[in-house]
Formats: sequence, structure tokens, C-alpha cells
Amino acid sequence: MDTSSMAAHINWLAILVAALAGFAVGGVWYGPLFSKAWIRESGVNLEKARSINKPKLFGTVFVLNLIAAFSLAMFIGENATWRFGLFAGFMAGLTFVSTALAVIYLFEARSLRLWLINAGYQVVIFSVMGVILGAWSAGTTQVQTQAQGVINLGKIH
Repeated sequence: MDTSSMAAHINWLAILVAALAGFAVGGVWYGPLFSKAWIRESGVNLEKARSINKPKLFGTVFVLNLIAAFSLAMFIGENATWRFGLFAGFMAGLTFVSTALAVIYLFEARSLRLWLINAGYQVVIFSVMGVILGAWSAGTTQVQTQAQGVINLGKIH
């Protein structure tokens, strides 16, 4: 299937929800779970962080999450299940994102603990996005198959 055909079968609502999931997971991950360790290891200046333009920050993060969710949806495909979405998201987070972060962290001499926090978030969010995209892909495909069955005089494929 070519990319224009794949893009026509994208579930945009699923992509939107997957992108928003990044905020929910990030709020817990960088909040109650790892905020103290992340602040300590990253060296974030809290005064500077408080003065940042929040709408611009969160708007940009949302656009980046949309791009990631769209790309993952294209990778997962239109006939996925939540299990395949979970597997694909987990593997993308672990093997693509986490290893790329590791290379940067090695050259920047950043701590293993910071890498574990940030790479762990990426593995979790890509897994969550994959579940959302895969589950919605399966539902959409089932509806399309049922509709095709009606159009094809009851012959279900």
C-alpha cells in the first residue's frame, strides 16, 4: 500500500487522543513519579522554567506529539490490533527513541539516571500511543469490513 492510501485510512481522532496521552503520562511521570530525580539530574533551573511561555511550550509539545502519533499510526498500519500497537510502540520507544537519546547522552556525558527517566518516559508514551492507535485501527477496520460486506451483497471477506 502506498503512503497516500495509508494516509487516507488514518484515524485522526485516535491520533489526537494518542497525542494528548503524552500530557497525561508526562504529568504523572515528571510529576509524582520522578520530578525530584529529574530536576536534580537534568539541572533544570526552576526559576527559569517558571518564567517560560507556557502556551508556546505546551502548544509546541502538542504539535510534536501529533507528529509522533501520526508517524506511529503510519508505521502500525490500518489493520492493527491493540496488541500489535503495544508491541510496535514499545519497540519504537525502546529501539529508536531510547537508543538515539543514549547516543546523545553519552556524548553530552549526562547521567545514566537521567537517561533512564527520559528514555523510560519515551518507551511508556510510545507504548500507550501504540495501544490507542492499534485499538482504534482494529475498530475502524471492523466497521469498514462490515460495511464492505453489506455493499458486496453479504459476502464478508
